[in-house]
Order: sequence, then structure tokens, then C-alpha cells
Amino acid sequence: MIAHIVFILATLATIGVFAFTASKIFANIKMLKKPYSISNVGERVGLLFKVVLGQSKIFRLPLVGFMHALVLWGFIFILVGSLEMVLDGFIGVPFDKMAENDRVLHFLGIVYDIIIAGGDISAFIILVLIIMFLVRRNLMNIKRFTGSELRHKDHKDATFALFLILMLMASLLGMNAGYVANKGLYGIFPVSSIIAGFIPSDAAHLIEMISWWTHILLIFFFANYLPFSKHFHVFMSTPNVYFSRTEPLTKMRAMESVTNEVKLMMDPDAAFEEPEETDEEPERFGMKDVEDGTWKNYIDSLTCTQCGRCTSVCPANQTGKKLSPRKVILDYRRRMEEKSPKLRKEGKSYDDGKALYSDYTSFEELWACTTCNACAQECPMNIDHPSLILELRRYIFMEESAAPSLINMMSTNIENNGAPWQYSAADRLNWADELYINE
Repeated sequence: MIAHIVFILATLATIGVFAFTASKIFANIKMLKKPYSISNVGERVGLLFKVVLGQSKIFRLPLVGFMHALVLWGFIFILVGSLEMVLDGFIGVPFDKMAENDRVLHFLGIVYDIIIAGGDISAFIILVLIIMFLVRRNLMNIKRFTGSELRHKDHKDATFALFLILMLMASLLGMNAGYVANKGLYGIFPVSSIIAGFIPSDAAHLIEMISWWTHILLIFFFANYLPFSKHFHVFMSTPNVYFSRTEPLTKMRAMESVTNEVKLMMDPDAAFEEPEETDEEPERFGMKDVEDGTWKNYIDSLTCTQCGRCTSVCPANQTGKKLSPRKVILDYRRRMEEKSPKLRKEGKSYDDGKALYSDYTSFEELWACTTCNACAQECPMNIDHPSLILELRRYIFMEESAAPSLINMMSTNIENNGAPWQYSAADRLNWADELYINE
């Protein structure tokens, strides 16, 4: 009875804390602009199967991609088993006294047996792979796991999250092995049945219960740790891929205020109309700070796994320039974490004297981008780096007139001469005056 009460309290506390964290994320999303029309449902569902379930982008590095895919596919089996554990806990039947046919999902029959066996095998595979990932991250010199944008706590977070997954798998195998040894149910747990053979019968019950509580409490802790970790992509990858941009990546968003002004200029009757008065502040050209972004920019930043694939293929970064697409995305997340509490409380008018540009992301970084889209193409989470960079550039260009000198010169020529060159339209053919043309 006491165990049942503790379980329910732990579950409700987990749900409550996660709901509180999620509410702040949704509040941030609500105060940001809509990025584009979310249509093409069929195409977006196809992306989920291809990019998330099929792991198509991660397979560009075949070996590591296959290892990561095995972890994902294994977690699908384990997720079903974890859901059953929570439901079993609410029923209140002590796990050690529960008959096999008392379990909530047992009515699925052969499908249930496949899920349970798959979860048992997956737990062992994932445990081995996580050990390999820990060795790879901490003992091998993988260049893309380093960078000035990654703080010491980012490296600790990556290792800690992997360690939590390792403990989850170890406790799951311990629970299954103890259950098999305690009940004598060999067969449905392929890996744990082997481990159970090494467990003394008088210790089976204790191992089973310690592992059960360890596993369920780790699940609860992990669920609320993820929103503050690079591993938040466990939750965010699916929505982020679904809301991916389906139009060309570097197609810039048309500003409604500018479009309306152009339409008025083209309408002769508009010259005689009184302008409408409004209390709304005019829309800023481009993005200076996080509140000027879209909610897709925000969920992109939450989804970033810090894997560095984007930066590793960036031609600007590879030629020694300061640009790191990963840093641009992380800058947005860190700035939002810093400013969003006050933005939610005081509104978009809040100003703390800092901004995404240039306190976080610098002029040099932004103008090093060639808009080749290599970063977005490589990202396994379908993060749209170019749109964020281009909106920051738009602010620099249209609000501060501080673009690189050659671009400012080109703009001046277009304004004055109707072309990017410094010659007027009447003088454009002067270069051909002295040419001899044989008729």
C-alpha cells in the first residue's frame, strides 16, 4: 500500500513538473511569429517516416548512423514497456506479486510477447551502444564534438545524459532478469533469461524490486531533465521534422508591412486616402533579438543535438572563418533562456540592454555564410539554420544599413541607377563606342 502511494505521488510530481516546464515553452512559442503556412500534411507525414523513423539523414555516416538508428528503434519497443510499467503501477498490484497475465497489455497476445522480447533484446543492444558512445565522446578525438560554442557544462550534460540512458538499460535488464528468476518465466525475455541463470534464487526478489524502482524513478527524472539538456531532441525531433520547411530553404519571408506599402505605391487611388491610425509599433525589419524570430526558429533551437554535423560541412567554417551554424542555433536558445522569463511577464517591449545580434552572434559570423544550405541539408533534425541567419542579416541591412561595403554600394547603385553597376542607364553602352564591328 505504501509503495503504491509513493508511486502515485512520484508520477503526479513528474507530470506536474513536466507540465510546468512545457507551459513555459508553449508560452514562448505563442509570443513568436508564425513562420509560414503549415500545409502539405501528407508531405509532412512522409518526412516523419523518412527522417525520424527511417533516420535517412543520420545514415550519411553509415556506421555511426546505424548505431544511432538501433538506439531509436530499440527505444520504440522499450517505450511500450515503460508505458505498461506506469499503468501497472497505477493498478496497485505489487510488481513482485503480479502474475504474467495481470499485466495491462497482456491482452495483445503474441504481439505483446514480441514487444516484450524486443524490448529485452533492445535494452542489451542499447546498453552496449551507449558504452561505445561514451568511449567515443570522451576518449576519442572527434573534432565536431568540440568548438568554442560548447561550454564545459555542455560536455558534462552530454556525458550525463548518456550515463542516465546506460542506467535505464541496466536497471531494465536487472528488473527483467530478477522477474524471470523469481517467477521462473524463461523464454519471453531472451537476454534476461540468460542473466537470470546467474542470479541466486534468494536474491531474485530483491534484485527485481530494486531494479523496478530504479528504472521507473530514472524514467521520471529523465523526463524532466531532458528539457534542459541537449537530449531534448528525444521529445522535439518529431514536431520539428513535421513542421520542417517544405519550400526552398533560403526563400525569405515577405514582410507584410513592406508588401502593403508597395501595393499602396502601385495604387493611384491610395494617394488620396487618409492613412489609418494605429497604436501598434511598426514591425522590425529582420531579427535583432529572439522576440523578432518565429516559433520555428525557437523549436529549432530546442531540437539541436549539438552533434556538429552542420558546422563540419560548412564551407565558411572549414576555410577558417568564425561562422559555426551550430553556434548560431545555440545562441538563439541561450538568449531565449535568458530573456524569455521577462518577455512573458512584461511583453515584447522588455529590453535588458542586450540582443541576439551582436551580443551573442557577431557581424563577422553572419556575413561569412554563403547560404549554400549545407548545414540544413546535413542536420538530422531538419533544423533551418539559413532562415535564422538571413533574418539577422536583414536587420543589419535594413535597420542599421551596416552590410559589407560592396553590398551597400550595390544597393546604392540599384536605387540610383536601376542596376547594381555604378553607371547610369544612358551610359551603359559607352564601353562599346570604340569597338570595331565588322558588318
